[in-house]
Amino acid sequence: MTALPPAAGFTDIPADGWIDRWMPAAVRPYLRLARLDRPIGTWLLLFPCWWSAALAAPGWPDLWFFALFAVGAVVMRGAGCTVNDILDRKFDAMVERTRSRPIPSGQVSVKQALAFLALQLLLGLLVLVQFNLATIGWGALSLVLVFTYPLMKRITWWPQAFLGLTFNWGALVGWTAVRGQLDTPALVLYAAGIVWTLGYDTIYAHQDKEDDARIGVKSTALRLGEQSKIWIYGFYTLTFGGLLAAGLLAGLSGWFRLLMGAACLHLAWQVAAWNPDDQNDCLAKFKSNRHFGWLVLAAIVAGRVL
Repeated sequence: MTALPPAAGFTDIPADGWIDRWMPAAVRPYLRLARLDRPIGTWLLLFPCWWSAALAAPGWPDLWFFALFAVGAVVMRGAGCTVNDILDRKFDAMVERTRSRPIPSGQVSVKQALAFLALQLLLGLLVLVQFNLATIGWGALSLVLVFTYPLMKRITWWPQAFLGLTFNWGALVGWTAVRGQLDTPALVLYAAGIVWTLGYDTIYAHQDKEDDARIGVKSTALRLGEQSKIWIYGFYTLTFGGLLAAGLLAGLSGWFRLLMGAACLHLAWQVAAWNPDDQNDCLAKFKSNRHFGWLVLAAIVAGRVL
């Protein structure tokens, strides 16, 4: 297929990034399809895995597990993006931010994207089978969410809740990787992650609210509208409370609660400084959740080893 020039206007695809500078032309569209040039989604998928594995560990977390989760997050985030772009290709062509993606711009056909998806799923399976049977089982169940989440924006104003169910599944597999079974702290951590995603992905969805309203796509940004900040404060309050509860249930020391204060301040800053009508600021605040992820991980590790 003949590639079209990138669309003018706002886009989150980096211009003249490492893919353009270093990668062969034939593989560039596939790397963009997997969002390898936009790693924030990988971080947001990875942190619940790392949090949970660290929470379940008797001392320092297992770095081999951390490495496996990192590889798995890269691969499965790419697979999820590929599924999303296949199903949303017609919508993406009508949205300023997404019309230059590989499928709607004609750089990758649907058949080529499906073949790429199969490769990514195979790599994900190779990572998954390195874990125990409980983790393999729970990890395989996540595919139900991976394949259904992209459809939710068509039927509900709350697709961000389904993204939360999907992106925080690592809270379950991280715990089972260490303990071999699910326990209450992992379930509480999972719930905290879901409301965290409701917050950050509502911020993200405000980038596209005008286009989404025009083409009939639903989101919490449109549902909550001018009340979004108040709701996100609520989501983040529940996130903080849930994370504290998970840490207490797992028996973490006072260092966890102390360091979580910094994570709480980050969330408060994020919402207070956010401009819902500035697409670039929406993207910047969304990306800042990577810093929140590191703060929570540091708090968990400190609470376990100090």
